[in-house]
Amino acid sequence: MTVTAGQDSLDTRRTLKAAGKSYDYYSLEAFADSGYPEIRKLPYSLKVLLENLLRYEDGRTVTVDDVKALAQWVKDKKSSREIAYRPARVLMQDFTGVPAVVDLAAMRDAMTQLGGDPEKINPLSPVDLVIDHSVMVDAFGGPDSFRKNVELEFERNGERYEFLRWGSKAFRNFRVVPPGTGICHQVNLEHLAQTVWTKEEDGKTIAYPDTLVGTDSHTTMVNGMAVLGWGVGGIEAEAAMLGQPVSMLIPEVVGFKLTGKMPEGATATDLVLTVVQMLRKKGVVGKFVEFFGPGLNELPLADRATIANMAPEYGATCGFFPVDQECLNYLKLTGRDDDRIALVEEYAKAQGMWRDDAQELVFTDTLELDLGTVVPSLAGPKRPQDRVLLTEAAPEFAKAFKDLAGGVAPREVEVEGEDWKLSDGDVVIAAITSCTNTSNPYVLIAAGLVARNAAARGLTRKPWVKTSLAPGSQVVTDYLEKAGLQDDLDRLGFNLVGYGCTTCIGNSGPLDPHIAEAVEKGDLVVTSVLSGNRNFEGRVNPHVKANYLASPPLVVAYAIAGNLNVDLYKDPLGEDTDGNPVYLKDIWPTNHEIHEVVQASVSREMFQERYANVFEGPKEWQAVQTGGGLTYDWNDGSTYVQNPPYFQGMAMEPGELADITGARELAVLGDSITTDHISPAGSIKSDSPAGDYLRERQVRPVDFNAYGARRGNHEIMMRGTFANIRLKNEMVEGVTGGYTVHYPSGEQMPIYDAAMRYQAEGVPLVVIGGKEYGTGSSRDWAAKGTRLLGVGAVIVESFERIHRSNLVGMGVLPLQFTGSDNRESLGLKGTEMFDITGIADGITPRMDVPCRITYADGSVKEITLLCRIDTADEVDYYRHGGILQYVLRNIAKAA
Repeated sequence: MTVTAGQDSLDTRRTLKAAGKSYDYYSLEAFADSGYPEIRKLPYSLKVLLENLLRYEDGRTVTVDDVKALAQWVKDKKSSREIAYRPARVLMQDFTGVPAVVDLAAMRDAMTQLGGDPEKINPLSPVDLVIDHSVMVDAFGGPDSFRKNVELEFERNGERYEFLRWGSKAFRNFRVVPPGTGICHQVNLEHLAQTVWTKEEDGKTIAYPDTLVGTDSHTTMVNGMAVLGWGVGGIEAEAAMLGQPVSMLIPEVVGFKLTGKMPEGATATDLVLTVVQMLRKKGVVGKFVEFFGPGLNELPLADRATIANMAPEYGATCGFFPVDQECLNYLKLTGRDDDRIALVEEYAKAQGMWRDDAQELVFTDTLELDLGTVVPSLAGPKRPQDRVLLTEAAPEFAKAFKDLAGGVAPREVEVEGEDWKLSDGDVVIAAITSCTNTSNPYVLIAAGLVARNAAARGLTRKPWVKTSLAPGSQVVTDYLEKAGLQDDLDRLGFNLVGYGCTTCIGNSGPLDPHIAEAVEKGDLVVTSVLSGNRNFEGRVNPHVKANYLASPPLVVAYAIAGNLNVDLYKDPLGEDTDGNPVYLKDIWPTNHEIHEVVQASVSREMFQERYANVFEGPKEWQAVQTGGGLTYDWNDGSTYVQNPPYFQGMAMEPGELADITGARELAVLGDSITTDHISPAGSIKSDSPAGDYLRERQVRPVDFNAYGARRGNHEIMMRGTFANIRLKNEMVEGVTGGYTVHYPSGEQMPIYDAAMRYQAEGVPLVVIGGKEYGTGSSRDWAAKGTRLLGVGAVIVESFERIHRSNLVGMGVLPLQFTGSDNRESLGLKGTEMFDITGIADGITPRMDVPCRITYADGSVKEITLLCRIDTADEVDYYRHGGILQYVLRNIAKAA
């Protein structure tokens, strides 16, 4: 089975030449000339979708009417049309990639059981998996921190790495970027992405826009260089790998006009935090955002990528920037082939995809920002959209402290073996971490210059601050060293700790035991400052209650200040060697100085050398041994990789749909429940169900690793579902963490234990939630764990896009309250029973679903829920019990 171009009944296939080579392509101009001139006013991002439909138009999965619906979009500025979209490729990181490869391996076993050929299970679209989420910050602040962390990484993850090496050999069209290379988004931006993709077909070279889906929500970063991509659940990514189109509604597109120029002292991080706040207020969930206007002339591509990276934080599907000269400059800088760069320019101009500020584009809605109004900012203490001006950071933290500390007065606690005390507000983690900012040399160089100037004045970090530098690629090390700034960062404790995602994903590593003990003893509200994009509760470190996002140079400044109560505008950071106060303004570099160092230190040759052998990896990776074979030889004793139960007893045809009757509530949750709350990625607590499982298998707590590293083992991930230490289940008053009450016994217990008890009793389950349920990373395990716990339906006020889709992909029914109904108006306490009917009669997209709630006193209330199975394809997925079962049956039948 090979996915090829469609029948081209609209006659749009043409030829163009670039750098002396000929390419076939599907011409938007030809389509416009055939009677649809209005498409020239489409946003650039929708032109990418239009080309995709033209290329795959076959009268079946993509029809002429689908293509025409995009032309009609210009008139209505929105559409209810469902389309089948096929991205060019798939990107994975190892946290989400390992379970995806586990599922592929399990599908090969299932194919064998169904009497089919296991070799039929292969990615049809190119797949790159970048191992970047497994390094933890155990060692820090020393010259050998990187070496120690690498040794621990390979020691902890040997089983996973053996499995991934097997996958890289067993599956066609599947490449693995080894650990220690960088984070997937930056490797994608600097090397993998091409802006215009090509493939050979019937003796012709076909050119088309580079597009992708990724198993990390920050896949959106590459939209900064005009590559349309966004995060999907691992489940959806697997289906895309196996040739299934991404079913989606033609989105609304919000135009974001940028004018002016960034002022002195403001960074790309400050800009993106401003954009996040504005777009969250605007409301762009499920929409594309496209940036336009003269302000783009002032934004280097690194800044654009920083803005695009945080699309999940402002709620959009993506934040798109069109092709222009700056895009070509970046392709040149990062070592792309000259022929490719020539093709990008010629293709974009031929397709009307080249940025032209004189071209009138149509958007669903617009908003505008003058770059000159951007000021230094942070975001926190719990959400990336909660921007705090740096001028107000100290008083705003004081307000947040009252809530976080429960109204108690500020405290301080002695630390064993130290001559200083730990206080509320102290910064115990200052992390320049990968993803959002380390792809941006301007903010990295700024951080180095702040460190240089601080060290020259005799300043250093406070002794209680755990500092780290985890770049997104090895190129960062090259230009920091060439500029001589790595030595300055080292002096302040920002030594290299690894290449990959660390603090953002919960891999910040443990605090010093004496500091952790002091935090627990005083119940202190200590803080972290990190240059990443995620600061949800319980994510960074279990001991840290307040987490703030900030630019890399501000991370350095707060490491020196040591406390969020310090006003960086008014208070000195410390004293110089002569006892004079030193303020932030004294050590902050000018924009001109930063620009000059970047120009002198970042070169094309650095990218070419670093990426020349990107798939080889360090000697530790090359030494990993693995067996061959079409199917994987599962090890029952492994605590990292296990054969999941999704296909057990699976028949060639799906069973009949059934109503959900007599269901109990497993949890009643509030607003903004994130995928971190549902499926934590951080450390595994010793006294948790997952900890019990590991101890029973003779794993020492020191070797537990993180949930994210163990995503290949469903037994652990089931136990981690709803186990976040900050989860507030309204069924259990005064208790945080993964607990619930089993009914009718009334016993309080861990959510996992209750779910298993309900399963043994044959009782179906529902989860109740509020608004924005499932925000955060594209966690397939937030849906997989929910299903394996026996939850048949999730009933909330609104869903985050990716998580809703993932629930459908796992055969969990996503339902939405209608009218004024919600958990509070209905008085839901967790003692009720639910009968959800109408499912057995058949499901249609977004249909009304009757629901009967029986209260503990015997009273009954009938309500109507909205079925959030949104498309016809999703109906099929649900009917088959999940998207993987649907795909597997189709492949088996076609074989």
